[in-house]
Order: sequence, then structure tokens, then C-alpha cells
Amino acid sequence: MARNAIIIGGGHNGLVCAFYLARAGLNVRVLERRGVVGGAAVTEEFHPGFRNSVASYTVSLLNPKVINDMNLHGHGLKVLERRVNNMWPHEDGNFLSFPVGSEKLHAEIALFSRNDAAALDRYFRDIEMVADLMRSLLLETPPNAGGGLLELFKVAKQGNLFRKLSVDDKQTVMDVFTKSVADFLDMYFENDHVKAAFAFDGVVGTYASTKTPGTAYVLLHHAFGEVNGKKGVWGHAVGGMGAITQAMAHAVEAQGGVIETNAPVSKVLIENGKAVGVQQENGTELLADIVVANVNPSLLYSQMLDAEHLPEGFNRRIKHYKNGSGTFRMNVALNKLPQFTCLHKQSRATEDHLTGGIIIAPTTDYINKAYYDAVEHGWSRAPIVEMLIPSTLDNTLAPKNMHVASLFCQQFDPDIDWDVHRESAADLIIDTVERHAPGFKGSILGRQILSPLDLERTFGLTKGDIMHGNLSLNQMFSARPLLGHGNYRGPLKGLYMCGSGTHPGGGVTGAPGHNAAHEILRD
Repeated sequence: MARNAIIIGGGHNGLVCAFYLARAGLNVRVLERRGVVGGAAVTEEFHPGFRNSVASYTVSLLNPKVINDMNLHGHGLKVLERRVNNMWPHEDGNFLSFPVGSEKLHAEIALFSRNDAAALDRYFRDIEMVADLMRSLLLETPPNAGGGLLELFKVAKQGNLFRKLSVDDKQTVMDVFTKSVADFLDMYFENDHVKAAFAFDGVVGTYASTKTPGTAYVLLHHAFGEVNGKKGVWGHAVGGMGAITQAMAHAVEAQGGVIETNAPVSKVLIENGKAVGVQQENGTELLADIVVANVNPSLLYSQMLDAEHLPEGFNRRIKHYKNGSGTFRMNVALNKLPQFTCLHKQSRATEDHLTGGIIIAPTTDYINKAYYDAVEHGWSRAPIVEMLIPSTLDNTLAPKNMHVASLFCQQFDPDIDWDVHRESAADLIIDTVERHAPGFKGSILGRQILSPLDLERTFGLTKGDIMHGNLSLNQMFSARPLLGHGNYRGPLKGLYMCGSGTHPGGGVTGAPGHNAAHEILRD
């Protein structure tokens, strides 16, 4: 008789895990709290006639094996590539951009520093070397502390990848995992505008400054990706991020899996130290041989399980699992495209620049001040803002000649009272864009605001943490979420974890769901 599995949470990793389990013949039921499947990767109408990716907003990290195994393109997924990856407006009316194509990028960087343009090849070679090393581990379960002979074999196998590197490359790997993004970039670049452009990826989803140790790895975490087989490219899913999870849901159902929405789970049922099912908020109890949690580990072990069922040491440490990415999200409906001053002043500007990320974070000092401001005042008085206008690539999101924009903003203290401050912070974000694109404020027809608290309430992102836990050295690889439980298994039999709070961490990758399913099937 086929075994029964319940998956708590219908976000992308839960759907990926459900697919592999259902394909292997298990009876799979996904229980999603909200009325729409997809977790934080969803597309919703936020203003009449205007739809957008509500939380997750761009494509690059989704694993190619997951895409192929689930046949997501066959289930309707289509990803368009940005024509310019990113652009950074400057206060003096200039801008720095990362155009697609090596020659174009070298020429752009040379406008700011010929030395930095000359250093690009070495920088990308080193980043790609470490990224390739990490890509080889994305779909591998980390060695688990105290796990016996099999785990020792994993240590030897995965350690062999490191041993094959030259001494210089080994040092680079160590630099990435231990240094701040500022110290790491200092080894390659001299111009502060260039450094800031690269440093942005070191603080995305991380409540930290560029000088915080470990942020070099956060930069690398955003370098794993590819779109349509092209490494280092970012893209847009036609129909928004919900198109990804809708395709995943179709793939799950095609394998016989069942997905239920408006089905919140309140508790994991435990008998004799083993998970035996779940209790829903309406009191219904559902029994299963296997329970898989696609939620933040803090949420799972603090709210869905009684402390009496957990070992004292585990309880003590999971209570101090660190969350909080300092992220504030907005979506706006626009009656026209923003008119950025820098694009009108510079002859090299094209309409393609509006298809990429438009990032207001021109210098490392600006980035660091945003963090220090947030620590002192609750949020930055000059916040980091990344604007993406997906309707420049996808005309399904807004009425003709109108547009939608995502505003992905960094350095907002997750611990202040956002019910009081959310509107003020949102106004400040709009004003920040207005300084670079006069008339932007007047073009807004409607806006959707998601403070860190709103992200927690809506999507279960504890303290608004888009990564389901900080990507710090003590919460990575074998130690994610805790050392001894880096293999997608908690301390209770029959209970597994498949969310971004497990290896390899956050982003719409599908890797945690893939790896957790592998371990469940091995058991």
C-alpha cells in the first residue's frame, strides 16, 4: 500500500517536494494556508486591472533540473530575459548599468575605471569558480553531524571537490565564505560606483552593511542562477512569479498529488516521538505516515509543535535561529513609464534600461548608511530601492500603455511596530524614486504595501525574512537550520523540512524541495 505524505505549505519548495514524492508513488496532499497556491511566488491583482508578482519578483535561481523534471515549460512556463540586467542612477545625473554581454559590460565599467574594466575577467572567473563549486552541491544533501559512515563518505566526496582546487582558488573560496562583501570587492575594484553595484547583491535579503562578515557569500548566493541555459542572466516569468508555481501545481496534480487551499495547519500531531499527521485550524485531524514542513523552522518548531516533544538542546538553539532580512516590498500601478533623469541626460541610454532592475544604491557609503539608519531609526532615511517594471517585457500584467512596478527595498528593522509606520515608510520609498524620476509619484494609480510584518502575516515569512533565516556561517550547509539537522530531518521521526530554512537556502530555487524528497524516499 502506498504511503501517505502531508506537506504543510504550498510554496514552490513544497510543490517541488510533492512532485517528486507523488512521482515515486506516494499519496501526497499539500495543505496551503492561503486561498492561492505558490507561497511567496504568486501573481495577484493588487489594483483593478493591474497584476504583479506580489513578493518574489524575478527569475534566475530556479534550478534547471527541477524545471526539466517537472516539465514546467510543458505546463505553460515561459521566461523572458532582461535586455539589461541592472542600472544604478547616480545623483549627478549619470548612471552605471550592467548590460547583457561581456563586451558591453567591459565598455560600461571602463567609463568609470579602466582598471576595474580590466579586473572584470578575473572577478567573474573567481566568482564563477566558486559558483560552480556550489552548484555541484545545490542538489546534494550536506553531510550531517553525527550521521555515521554514510555521512563520512559525503564529507570525503564533497571535500574532494575542494581539495582539487589550487591554493589560490582555495583562498578565494575561503574569502567568499568569511569576508564582508566590501573586503572581497576591494581585491578587484577601485571605483566606488562599481563596488556598490556588485555590493548590492551582498545585502539583498540581509539586514547588514557591506562591512558585515559573511556578506560576500550572500553576493555569491545570487550568482548561482541562469535563465534559458544562460548563466548570470535574470528574467521574468510571463504572467509573473505565479506562473512558476501554477506550472508546478499542474505538474504535481499530473502525478496524482492533491493540493488544498484555504487549509491552514495549526499543529503537527506527535505520538511516541513520531509525527503521525497534522491538525488543521478548524480542528480536523489528518493522519499520515510522513509530514513535510515547507515553513520557516522557527514557525514549525515554535508554533506547530509543543516544546515537550523536542530535546532540550534543540529547543534552546532553535529559539535563537536568526531571522530578519530587513525587506520592505511594494507594488505600484502606473499610468505611464517612469522618466528617469539619468536616461534623458546620457546618450548611451536606451529603452532596454527599463527592462532590468533599477537600483537606487549608488555608492557603498549609501548602502552602509541605509543600514546604520535602520538600526538607529527603524528604517533608512535614504533607503535602498530596486525597481523592476515587468510590464516592459510582459503586456499581460497591466492595461494597454500602463505599467506595474515592483519596489524591493532593503534596510527596514523587522522588529519595530510596522502597523504604525508602514505608510510613512512607503511614502519615503516613493519620494526616493521621485528624486530620480520626477513625476513618478503623480503617475501612481494604486499601491500595495508589504512591510516586514505584512510579509510575515501574509506569507509566513518570520520577521519578513525572505530567506527563511539568515545566510550566516552558523546557518548554512550542514548547519541549516541547525548542526545535526542539516539533512532535512528534525529530531522527530516522520517529520521533515523542505523549505528555504534548509540547504541551500533562500530564493526561488526548488533545491530544498528536491533534496528533501530525495531523503524521504531514501528513508
